[in-house]
Amino acid sequence: MEHTVTELGNIVITALREADYQESTIGNYLKTIRRLNQYASDKNNNFYTPELGAKFAALTTSPRTGKFSVQRRFDFSRLTHLFDTYLDTGTIQLSRRTLGGGGRYPTSAELSDLYTIYETHMRARGLADATIEDYGRATRSYLAFLEDHRITGLDAATGNTVTGYFESLLDRWKATSFPWVASNLRPFFKYCHRLDLIDALTLINVARKHAVIPALTDEQCAQIITGCQQSSTPSRNAAITLLALTTGLRSIDIIHMTLADIDWHHHTLAISQHKTGNPLTVPLSGLLCQRLADYVLHQRPPSDSPEVFLRTKAPHTRLTDHAAIHVIITKTLTTAGVPISAGSQFLRHTAATRLLRSGTALPTISAVLGHADPTSTTVYYTVDTQRLRDCVLPTPKGAQP
Repeated sequence: MEHTVTELGNIVITALREADYQESTIGNYLKTIRRLNQYASDKNNNFYTPELGAKFAALTTSPRTGKFSVQRRFDFSRLTHLFDTYLDTGTIQLSRRTLGGGGRYPTSAELSDLYTIYETHMRARGLADATIEDYGRATRSYLAFLEDHRITGLDAATGNTVTGYFESLLDRWKATSFPWVASNLRPFFKYCHRLDLIDALTLINVARKHAVIPALTDEQCAQIITGCQQSSTPSRNAAITLLALTTGLRSIDIIHMTLADIDWHHHTLAISQHKTGNPLTVPLSGLLCQRLADYVLHQRPPSDSPEVFLRTKAPHTRLTDHAAIHVIITKTLTTAGVPISAGSQFLRHTAATRLLRSGTALPTISAVLGHADPTSTTVYYTVDTQRLRDCVLPTPKGAQP
């Protein structure tokens, strides 16, 4: 059955209102629908087709600036996605979409097949979805760069393509982000047994620098705990902040926490870590259990999602990514009188630091944090000032003035 843009637009808007979307969001949809309607009229198309939608979604250049617009791509693609799925299924499938596009995919037969095999290999290893996405994005970007330079097979790639690839990123990335790209690209080169390309990564000097890890003071921690007790702090936000501060959980594990993971009787949380796949059981404080229970019983929106923490705005699905956790924790800290922009990583560092300063053995801290490699925990020695001082040797008498 054929539909006009106006007809499909009315169906989408009705679904958004039934799902309790905010009027500001609906207003953005309406604006995009008007633009699509005008585009269809200019093309003399009376009915919407996926081909028309694809051409419309490709209009990612802002008329005002003449440059690529992330927001324009996001707005246009999400509307045409809803239109296309309705034509295929007869239903409006609302889901959370992000601004990021995930990067280009290689299109040549050899590189495309190589990437597919590599992704299958990563999944067979049981890597976390977030790790697969990071590794995959860096790999796809490099392979697309090769194709841009008429290289359609990895055998033809040399070390110069690696340095050239990083030079091409300077227009879009800060050099401080290069260690992230290199660390996510290195496993692909290792998988392909390309030691020469790994050497090229080393030559361009993108080694990650391990700075002294910052952490909250005991006074700031006490302020935050007090703030999480207040009714003015939403139970969801307080619970998420306390989880990061007292257990050191990663944001990805907080996001994927399910109601079945909580043992209310024994005040514990048992999960399979998203990053490593290792099982982890951590105790939950009385205050944390109290705020969790208040959220689940009184503030959590009705939803079929098994995850504990949901979006407050429709659609009421699980939190999207670590950025959502960062916003929640920063708000909680600010309300508590600790105006620091921080995410779960910062509170994770703080949890490790407090354990170290209390005399907890490093292997125990490693187990609590869920490090796959115990040596990863040694970086926390940088925050134990007293122990660092104890390591300083006295100046030999002969060297003293």
